[in-house]
Amino acid sequence: MSLMLVPLTPVDVDKMARIEAQAHSHPWSEANLASCFGSLYRVLGAFHDESLVGFAIVQQIVDELSLLDICIAPEQQGKGLGRLLLKAVIEQAIQSHAVVILLEVRASNVAAQRLYLSSGFVESGRRKGYYQSDTGPEDAILMDLCLAQC
Repeated sequence: MSLMLVPLTPVDVDKMARIEAQAHSHPWSEANLASCFGSLYRVLGAFHDESLVGFAIVQQIVDELSLLDICIAPEQQGKGLGRLLLKAVIEQAIQSHAVVILLEVRASNVAAQRLYLSSGFVESGRRKGYYQSDTGPEDAILMDLCLAQC
């Protein structure tokens, strides 16, 4: 699969929102996605055959990078695109001198947890009842990846 990773701009928000709505039970709104374009944020898109198939949103404050969202279109999941995006996020974090990458993931999202664990992230905490779900509150698992001495 030929995949191109490129920075996204606010022009891409509508495409991002479509993927977000298909991939998540409680998706971010277009307004939330649009708010992630600014000096502290980087938004990386994955394109296949000129179509946006996924994206990652990160925020960096000094040397701490937070992975806010990583999203792959459902029909493209299971093809290694999430791993490629995550690898690019890690490489960019190193280039920008981040010492740690932080994220949170739904307790029910076992596939994402496996991806993060296999990429070197460790579980560092839990937020009880942080997310809404169709069956009630769901925990957020906090994970981090130290890129330098933490």
